[in-house]
Amino acid sequence: MLTTLRDARAILIPDLEGKNGPLPPLLLALTVVTGLIDAYSYLVLGHVFVANMTGNVVFMAFSLAGAPGFSLTASLLALLAFAVGALGGGRLGHRAPHHRGRFLLTAVSLQAVLVLAAFGVGQSTAAPGSGWARFTLIALLGSAMGLQNSAARRLAVPDLTTTVLTLTITGMAADSRGAGGSSAKAGPRLLSASAMFAGALAGAALVLHGREQVLLLVILLVLVGTAAALFPHRRSDKEWTS
Repeated sequence: MLTTLRDARAILIPDLEGKNGPLPPLLLALTVVTGLIDAYSYLVLGHVFVANMTGNVVFMAFSLAGAPGFSLTASLLALLAFAVGALGGGRLGHRAPHHRGRFLLTAVSLQAVLVLAAFGVGQSTAAPGSGWARFTLIALLGSAMGLQNSAARRLAVPDLTTTVLTLTITGMAADSRGAGGSSAKAGPRLLSASAMFAGALAGAALVLHGREQVLLLVILLVLVGTAAALFPHRRSDKEWTS
């Protein structure tokens, strides 16, 4: 238990001279964004995820089988938009391969621009979950989350993928003392799962209280805050940046 708490503390209050510098808590903030943004997409845009692509593959199958409430077009668009965002993140990573801080700052800034555009679309219509607005929002937010996922993958901070929790939860169980392991990395894994849960809970609460636009604004503020935290490190030459 003490080891888990120490590991969790190291994520929340990182060693700025360590191998990942300030990245762990910032990636944890982006994990909160994942929960927030999928709450918006599923509850406002109608049974579609813009961050968790496994769900969209399943939703496409449900739609083809004739299950009500699912849209093949919406799920396919989310997949394509996510892939475009991931492609952009990959190209960005190959063009700026030598500084992790500047790379993440650029990726998060671009992501914020996409979310700001989504906020503008939401402001322009009374029905963001239907018609052109729905598909525009799926495209914008899907691209933003593809970019985020690609950036997190390239940074490769252990157990902080910001999106995929299936392997994280599997690792928690498989490496636990009950399975004969040492419970190593339980702290970061618990924080990652908790961050996504908290984001989804907050997002759902805002949507259910009719605050969809406030939710997009909260997402934007978290991204801007993450970029602001990275900005002082853009010229750093510490070990974690390379």
